[in-house]
Amino acid sequence: MSLIQQLKARAADHKPVRVAIIGAGKFGSMYLSQVPRTPGIHLVAVIDLSPDRAKASLARVGWSEAQYSAKSLAEASKTGATFITDDAQAVIASDHIDMVIDSTGSPAAGVHHALLCCEYRKHIIMVNVEADVLAGPLLARRAAQAGIIYSMASGDQPALIAELVDWARTIGLEVVCAGKGTKYLPIYHQSTPETVWGHYGFSEEQVAGGDFNAQMFNSFLDGTKSALEMAAVANGCDLLPPSDGLLFPPCGVDDLPHILRPVSDGGILAQKGTVEVVSSIERDGRPVFRDLRWGVYAVFEAPSPYVMDCFAQYGLKTDSTGRYAAMYKPYHLIGLELGISVASIALRGEATGATGDWRGDVVATAKRALKAGETLDGEGGFTVYGKVIPAADSLRLGGLPIGLAHHMVLKRDMAAGQVVSWNDVDFDTSKQVVKVRREMEDMFRREWKL
Repeated sequence: MSLIQQLKARAADHKPVRVAIIGAGKFGSMYLSQVPRTPGIHLVAVIDLSPDRAKASLARVGWSEAQYSAKSLAEASKTGATFITDDAQAVIASDHIDMVIDSTGSPAAGVHHALLCCEYRKHIIMVNVEADVLAGPLLARRAAQAGIIYSMASGDQPALIAELVDWARTIGLEVVCAGKGTKYLPIYHQSTPETVWGHYGFSEEQVAGGDFNAQMFNSFLDGTKSALEMAAVANGCDLLPPSDGLLFPPCGVDDLPHILRPVSDGGILAQKGTVEVVSSIERDGRPVFRDLRWGVYAVFEAPSPYVMDCFAQYGLKTDSTGRYAAMYKPYHLIGLELGISVASIALRGEATGATGDWRGDVVATAKRALKAGETLDGEGGFTVYGKVIPAADSLRLGGLPIGLAHHMVLKRDMAAGQVVSWNDVDFDTSKQVVKVRREMEDMFRREWKL
């Protein structure tokens, strides 16, 4: 049966998939708008540091107060209503929950919630790419040991890219490059929460009327979110990032197989099997023809002359040699698509993108010249942006992960564009998230004999 047929069967048997979501921000709100329309799913709990904010999100997406009137998890489970709380641990530990969605965006919170899910054996959908890139390869191993599924979130670009990569490899094609589109200019690496709306072209009225967070949106613009997402793809698809960060070449969908092929064949890639993000604008600001700003892609190579002929016969756009071609999805609907992950895990026992080996890492990089004594303010802030590099290189550099570059004080001056290392900052070794990250580094250092 299809997913929707299985969900309808669960609804008819009064055995819904019981879900809790942590974080009622933009991504969470998009899922909240859809879950009441999905048979066989019961959103038992919404967890947010501010229950009032969660209620406001529910109201904004069309929920009635009666739908979130439950006073406890037990009442929610019995009545079909939803319980709102700020106590994530109590919900994860509850017998009334099968699956947890972390959409907090906080690396420390995401790591903590994932470890709780391992302890209480609850499947987890990690919308929180910040936490996944910070410690996902270790968390995925812990989840496997606990017998639970640790999954990317369908609708978010890493999961959709992983789907394309899996499709290509499953039919016997070698993936040369995979990634997504975005709006990028080199100057964006210096963007701050004060300049972000001008770069996006949003009016004051638009910003005031929606759930817009300046630092979060700036993390997309300054390259950090792209770096995080490509590290997640690298780790989930056995691909490598470029050695010195993403190139962000301007590229439309028709040029994907021409530009994203190896240098030896006339493209820009140092090697096959990498990740890259393409820009929807040329370096002079002109729009790219048939851009992929909202979409994802995978470039693959024909393994034989016969397959090259098939590409041509069925109208596939290729490079000039006919060897390289691309498949793409022009849009992604982020939280609106999250129900695919919920259903896939509950009904098929399959993740929608699964973190594996540690291939890519995102290191904090100075946006401007920084002085000793300055406090780093993390992704999307005023001080650093995230650069994706191979994980082995990050280990050799002692790179400070962008997910931990919050509230750390610099011990020395940093030049603009310089990677920040653990040795450049003071940090609290007693924090759980720091311990987990350092444990992962030590684990791979031993495995790789570095």
